[in-house]
Amino acid sequence: MSLTAMHQETIDPAMQITPADATDIPVLCDLLDILFSQEADFRSDREAQRRGLARIISNPEVGLIVVARQDSRVVGMVNLLYTVSTALGDRVALLEDMVVAPNARGSGVGSRLLEQAIELARLNGCKRITLLTDRENESAQRFYQRHGFGFSAMIPLRLSLGE
Repeated sequence: MSLTAMHQETIDPAMQITPADATDIPVLCDLLDILFSQEADFRSDREAQRRGLARIISNPEVGLIVVARQDSRVVGMVNLLYTVSTALGDRVALLEDMVVAPNARGSGVGSRLLEQAIELARLNGCKRITLLTDRENESAQRFYQRHGFGFSAMIPLRLSLGE
């Protein structure tokens, strides 16, 4: 059985994957609180999260946020940010955040979100998606590998330019 077929059997048929809008920002901040509590490099800052989410939602050239809704409740999100690769000479995406509410994990929500994000990146002319995950988060690494992502020979370096 294919991964897609398997997920179609286990997913709530009432679940919808839709673009996020400004009214979703408070629940998206709640989801980011969950994500950042699991990541060593980040801490929750709801005002910064609110500002960032609003900038993405209001400017489709910057990126996009899609959400999974079950019974009209947001239970997961993924966001892509766009840039241009000089190596490819084309648009690429950075998968910035992906999180599923704990009570919705294991039901295929994450796979549906990621598959939709990949398709939307293709439709928006992206030739590659790059993401970062915690080095110790092996379950996330396996999840992304099941969806075609592979390890890069590149290593991330970061310079903070302020709070």
